[in-house]
Amino acid sequence: MSTGPTSVLSVIVTVVDGGDAVVEVLDALVRQAGAPPLEILVAWDDTIPEVGALSTRFPAVRFIGMGPVATARPPKSPAGQHELFDRRRSAALTHASGELVAMVEDRARPRPDWAATMVRAHRDLPHGVIGGAIAPATTDVLNWSVWAVDYGRYAPPFATGARDWVSDVNVCYKRRCIEATRTTWHDRYNEARVHWSLAASGEVLFLIPDAVVEFRSHYATLGTLARQRFHWGRLFGQVRAGDASVARRAALVLASPIVPFVLLLRHGRTQQRLGNAPSYLRALPTVLAILVAWSAGEAWGAITGRA
Repeated sequence: MSTGPTSVLSVIVTVVDGGDAVVEVLDALVRQAGAPPLEILVAWDDTIPEVGALSTRFPAVRFIGMGPVATARPPKSPAGQHELFDRRRSAALTHASGELVAMVEDRARPRPDWAATMVRAHRDLPHGVIGGAIAPATTDVLNWSVWAVDYGRYAPPFATGARDWVSDVNVCYKRRCIEATRTTWHDRYNEARVHWSLAASGEVLFLIPDAVVEFRSHYATLGTLARQRFHWGRLFGQVRAGDASVARRAALVLASPIVPFVLLLRHGRTQQRLGNAPSYLRALPTVLAILVAWSAGEAWGAITGRA
């Protein structure tokens, strides 16, 4: 554990896709324009030894070897994979020493001015949690649909301001927020738990449009994606229902059949505002399948209380 902040900005790169995706994001980070001192951290476990081997290519990056990591479900399953992502974030957070601590994924390449923009925003604003924009960097229907469902709300342009949500794909915390939530993220970082805890303590989740990452996923089939979304939705449903009353939990489950259609319309309005209506219409069947899988998983997580 760090004994105190020594760098201006720590940047945690969470390995999700691995391979060339990690290389592209690290290349983007080490070449940031006008950047302050950066501490770049990548946690890796025994399921991704090739990531640890990148240390010779990126000597300025701190690679954190986690060794074998026990997961509740098989590590190659969707639920096991999500747990590994969360534990990688947690391991890197434990070692982060910066006054500011940012997170990106290897699927989200920062633009050249990203680091400088985040630091400037934290200098000028009092908020402890500042999220940035997430722009699409793919055009095929399947992967564009992933971006539209998960990150369309963060697509630039948008008005700067407080939000109910910011994404761990592009977020930067003041040190006080990391310390205040240490017991929440110490074993396994979960975006919802951390951000809900901070909001409950009075922190504002703030969103700015000019700190941009470009998101590119690499899903090959809708079936694989749908299975993943069911399990990831189950985790979110379990977290959200964890402190809910029986009545609240029942309401969440009963509402689940209509949620995909509500979200389908909501995402449609967002994409229309962005000028992406033709792309959204082409992607409607895929978007709906993703939403149905997620909502089914979320309902199951709320019913069973299990991730």
